[in-house]
Amino acid sequence: MKKIRVIVVDDSALVRSLLSEIINRQPDMECIGTANDPLIAREMIRERNPDVITLDVEMPRMDGIDFLGRLMRLRPMPVVMISTLTERGAEVTLRALELGATDFVAKPRVGVANGLSELATQIVDKVRIAAKAQIRRAPAPAAAPAAASGTTAAPPPATSSALLGRVSTEKLIFIGASTGGTEAIRHVLTPLPADCPAILITQHMPPGFTTSFAARLNGLCRITVKEATHGERILPGHAYIAPGGRQFSIGRSGANYMAVVEDTEPVNRHKPSVEVLFRSAAAMAGRNAYGIMLTGMGADGAKAMREMKDAGSYNYVQDEASCIVFGMPREAIAHGAADEVLPLDQIAPALIGRLHAPDRVHHRI
Repeated sequence: MKKIRVIVVDDSALVRSLLSEIINRQPDMECIGTANDPLIAREMIRERNPDVITLDVEMPRMDGIDFLGRLMRLRPMPVVMISTLTERGAEVTLRALELGATDFVAKPRVGVANGLSELATQIVDKVRIAAKAQIRRAPAPAAAPAAASGTTAAPPPATSSALLGRVSTEKLIFIGASTGGTEAIRHVLTPLPADCPAILITQHMPPGFTTSFAARLNGLCRITVKEATHGERILPGHAYIAPGGRQFSIGRSGANYMAVVEDTEPVNRHKPSVEVLFRSAAAMAGRNAYGIMLTGMGADGAKAMREMKDAGSYNYVQDEASCIVFGMPREAIAHGAADEVLPLDQIAPALIGRLHAPDRVHHRI
């Protein structure tokens, strides 16, 4: 069996040692080198041709974000970021995902040794997923991104001037995603008009990162994007993101849809879980729901998406060619949950077109 070859890049000798040990304990992977700064890492990558690298953010001579940007333009490869669990760490991690990092692991600020040991399973799982991910060359750098400059970018031009009107209060859009999902979600949300139906999103993400994720999207979209709060009313023109470490679903209070955010058990090993959100969509929204399954590893949400379809929803699934990881979309298709399988950049236009269409074509005949 060919082992996954990993290079660890981190300025902490302790972290390098711990990560190397965690990787080398696995029968299917090996650490083929460690580097304490990106310039050393650059030469090591050239010489040893790893399958995956793990990359710290704050390092001497060149920070991890600058290095990642150059790497993804010149020699695209799977990268798992090792991030600090802080607000600043969350913002930088989201920038890394935007630049092309496959995934990230959030390490604690204190008790790093114990923290990384507890995260060992998560680390090796993400390295395995990264080794199979479809990696694309990043475009040449343009103007500084909004998050890096501290300013808010103007939302993209509207795709249609026609108002959605009454349909926005009747319909709901449900999105599930995992690995590669932060950027996929951005691609779906940014073209949507300000008066679109409410959107409910579960992205596999740990506590401490979803607040920054919502804020980042809110600065890029015409709709309002926020982290979901238990008991709040679900409104058109808003997107609600499942808080990390909580389960998110939808309920009703009279004629209104309400957000349900609970500290309950993981489902399919995930918290938040797409299965939980999509199951509630099937039960509460029925024919008023649209489902979207985006890139991600595993099968979370596939069965519930079929339940949504059986209850009358219309479902979009991202195609394999545009996915970072095709696991969750593949499973949704295998369960017969997809009405349309589309490239990522066609999902939002297709949804907008269907929302604008006469009610008779909103769902299957």
